[in-house]
Amino acid sequence: MKIGIASDHAGFAHKEALRAWLATLGHEVVDYGCFGEERTDYPTWIRPCAEAVVKGEVERGIVLGGSGNGEAIVANRVRGCRCGYAFNQETAFLTRSHNDANCVAIGQRIVDIETAKEIVQTFLETPFEGGRHIPRIEAIDAATK
Repeated sequence: MKIGIASDHAGFAHKEALRAWLATLGHEVVDYGCFGEERTDYPTWIRPCAEAVVKGEVERGIVLGGSGNGEAIVANRVRGCRCGYAFNQETAFLTRSHNDANCVAIGQRIVDIETAKEIVQTFLETPFEGGRHIPRIEAIDAATK
């Protein structure tokens, strides 16, 4: 799978670890930054990743920060991006299976790297259930037109 990844300084360590781990699993990872631990503003890095997801340049996006909340907000401002905030496997499963999320936000200050890997694995492997969830996804997407 081709995956986009981005973070600010507060999510940089997890971004680097996840990027390397995903590559060992055979995924192609496109890094949208940031590229160091110096303080930076997350919209600079998150928006291009979310835009790449929407354009189909990558299949899924992973965005990271201190909490993950601001990153989810930025990603969700990009029309067509449905970014779920996940802090454990269950929230990752639900955002994919019920919300057809194409991007996931994770907070480095909230979850350790092993939990982040579990979140990402679940996010990448879980299919969208469809069915009763389709009208909800259509309503979400209609609100951004």
